[in-house]
Formats: sequence, structure tokens, C-alpha cells
Amino acid sequence: MFDVECVVIGAGVVGLATAYALSKQGVEVMVLEQHDNIGVESSSRNSEVIHAGIYYPQDSLKAQLCVQGKKLLYQFCQQHHIPHQAIGKLIIAQNDAELEQLKQLKHNAHACGVDDLQLLSAAAAQEIEPQIRCAAALYSPSTGIIDSHSLMLSLQGLSEQQGAQIVFRTPVSALRPHAEKGFEVHIKEQDFSLHCRYLINAAGLWAPKLSTTLGTVDEAAPIIDEYCKGQYFSYQGKNPFNHLIYPLPNEAGLGIHSSQDLGGQLRFGPDVQWVPHLDYDPDPNRLDDFYATIRNYWPAVQKDRLQPDFCGIRAKISPRGQPAADFYIATAAAHGYSGLIQLFGIESPGLTACLAIGEYVHKQLLNDTQI
Repeated sequence: MFDVECVVIGAGVVGLATAYALSKQGVEVMVLEQHDNIGVESSSRNSEVIHAGIYYPQDSLKAQLCVQGKKLLYQFCQQHHIPHQAIGKLIIAQNDAELEQLKQLKHNAHACGVDDLQLLSAAAAQEIEPQIRCAAALYSPSTGIIDSHSLMLSLQGLSEQQGAQIVFRTPVSALRPHAEKGFEVHIKEQDFSLHCRYLINAAGLWAPKLSTTLGTVDEAAPIIDEYCKGQYFSYQGKNPFNHLIYPLPNEAGLGIHSSQDLGGQLRFGPDVQWVPHLDYDPDPNRLDDFYATIRNYWPAVQKDRLQPDFCGIRAKISPRGQPAADFYIATAAAHGYSGLIQLFGIESPGLTACLAIGEYVHKQLLNDTQI
């Protein structure tokens, strides 16, 4: 009756993790990806950080799935030999007011199940990171870095071994409920469609717009008329840091922080730019803002060693000026369609949470349809 049991739209890290979780349970899965490779957009344009679960409101999906996902991700990396390192990070306070914010973060993290944070004095922080300037720091030993592409390749390979199909260059233009065949998935500019019993909208930036083709508008997942862009600058010179260095978060992100890849290449970002169109081009004119921010915690930074690197776009469902929204994973209780799960606003910590999100989607389908 159905062309395929389950269609997952989007082969980013969350779509792949969902395909992995479902195919592991024997579900016949087909992943449709508009690009010609996995993880082309948000999944490959980020800091590649394994987050601890410090920032998110207690009882939020971000907190729950980040903490659970971190545990699952470290286990997965060890089991499947994914390059990663629990490098740790310092969140920096520069004055007494920011010290109070650090204490609040520590209290919030503990309430969310993160119990390994340490509040350090300036002297203790500088003992492990001599070049930073701070009044105090919050140390997170379980924060890490990962080779996100290796992770996605592993998820793709394991899913395919379990029977899943990943189909590239297949952009989805519309979704329709079907009285007898579950859902109809229309392929853009091609004269065919697929029918499936279960449908997972994991289209990232495109998920809210695609959901409107079902004929209903989910007010909890609005289409934002701007894109929240984040730029990175690489640093051409020796990396002085043993850990990731973060300022305190702002309303749209975690601040321009230092990160590094597994080869030790130092980079800074992302900043926050609201732009009217998708734009992945780095802007060299952001240099002054980056330099001023970095100098707050690393006085020795040399401006001429900062070079524009790459940009990403956050999959936000909260507009400019509003606090970051929680992950929104819409089930039949929200939209009325049994067998449909839609994932909205899966920005950071989506990479960390990906395996937990996949398991969560499977659980919701069990509750929704007795899959």
C-alpha cells in the first residue's frame, strides 16, 4: 500500500540520527535530501562542540535532550571510533555582575542534571589557561569537540546497513495527508510523489515553511522572515588554549567563543547577524567587532592573524529580540496527523542532542501510532 513505511526529510545530523534510530527498530526508512551530500547546511557549519547542558531552562527539551544526548554521543563515538575529545571549557566572567550570572548558570545546570561544573577564581582559571583575562570562570569538564562529518558518515552507513535508503538531489516541495496512504510527499520539479505511513519533517531551516503545505499553520513554529547568521574567524598562529573559552551567552547565541578542531586549529565565533536572505559568505567587515570581543578575554590576540572563515545559519523559530525558543517537536497532539513528527527550531545544541532526538522521535511515534 505504501511506497515506503517512513520518509525522513533532511539528511542533516538530526535526520540521519532519526533514520538510524528508526531503522535500528526495524522501520523501513527513506531519507530525502535536496542537496547532493549529507549535512550540507547547519550540520556542517557550526562549532562542532559537544555541549554539557548548562544554559537551557530546566524541564525544557533542550536541557533534557542535550544532557541525554551528550551521554549517548560520547558512547557512540567510542563504540564507532568517531574522532572526538572531551576538551572541557571555561565560561568567563569579567566582573561581579557576571560572576553572579556564572553562579546562576551553575545552579541551573545542576537542576538540569549537570553536576560536574566547578566555579574557579581568576587565579585558578589562569593556572589552567594562562593567557585569559577574567574575574572568575565556570569550568565544564564534560564539554567536548567532535568531527561532525565523521559522525554523519557513521550514522549514514549504519542506517544503510539497517536497511535505510538515503536519496540525494530530491527536494521536497509539498506534503499532503492521504486518506488511505498516510502521507503524500511531492518531489519538487519532478512528476512523482511518494506515499508513506510515517513522515518525519527534519528539514532544518526549511521545516516550518514545508509544514505549511499540509494546509495548516502551526503558530508555535512561525516562519521567521529573517535568518540568524553566525560567522567564524580562524586564527593564523599557535593556539594558546587547552580548553574552549566562552563569554557569557547573549539572547541569540552563546557569544563569540574560542573553539578548535581536533587538529588544534583555533577559530572564533559565531557572532549574530540578522539577514534577509540565506547568505553563507563571510564578511571581512566584522573583524573589528570580533577583535574587540575576543580581547575582553584574550588580551594578547593579534588582529592581523584573524581571517574570515565560514558562516552558518541557525534554525531559529524565535524572531530577532526574543529569547531563544525551545526545541519544538510537534506530534499528532499539536497538528492532528497521526504518524507525522515535525522538528522545528533544532539549533544548538542539536548536534549534541541528535541521538537523543532520534530516540525521542521513535518514542513519540510509538505513543502516536503504536508503530
